[in-house]
Amino acid sequence: MLERILEPEVMDTEAEAMDYDAMDFQAVNLAFAQRACQLGPTKATVLDAGTGTARIPILLAQLRPAWQITAIDFARSMLAIAKENVVAAGCETQICLEFVDAKRLPYANGSFDGVIANSLCHHLPKPLDFLREVKRVLKPHGFLLIRDLIRPESPEKLAALVTAIGSDYNDQQRKLFADSLQASLTMTEVQAYLQHLGWVDDEDTDFGLHLYQSSDRHWTMEKAFQNRPIAGN
Repeated sequence: MLERILEPEVMDTEAEAMDYDAMDFQAVNLAFAQRACQLGPTKATVLDAGTGTARIPILLAQLRPAWQITAIDFARSMLAIAKENVVAAGCETQICLEFVDAKRLPYANGSFDGVIANSLCHHLPKPLDFLREVKRVLKPHGFLLIRDLIRPESPEKLAALVTAIGSDYNDQQRKLFADSLQASLTMTEVQAYLQHLGWVDDEDTDFGLHLYQSSDRHWTMEKAFQNRPIAGN
């Protein structure tokens, strides 16, 4: 198995933020936003952890006008571009941007109807700290959608995934992707975190927590909005 090599937790230079925002994630972001809408109710308070440049909250605001979204990041350069994007989209009344460490959330227990995070865990040296906070701030009946990259089994598979993104990306963007893949978790590691937290992977029900591989490079953890808590809460 390929060793996990951490990348910097915070991408906080203007160049990194601009490179990230310029990458074409529209299709995967839209699919993520649409899945979140399927899992959540029509009206909800939602936390987006590691929002980056706020592309996903903007999609959510457009798809769910009654959602109030708190979008947090620990990189001021990302939030600066996020603010520009939110204003340009006319979503200021729905999206609140905050400079917050996702491992130490300043919100009360059970503050949110839903928690989402796209490609955050691989930035964290100890993702369990973040997942523990997610469990704390999520309402017992709330919905959950967390997606991230899977660490490949070998250098060869990592190189193949980087090659597969195509030639539209510059060398810095390709390096960011390669570093992110190597910093990511395996499915086994994510499952161990769930067990540690007492969260049961209950794929046989419509509303239980479910962890699965959602593409050749992603894992997804999700739970639908419901009127009963997930097992372990």
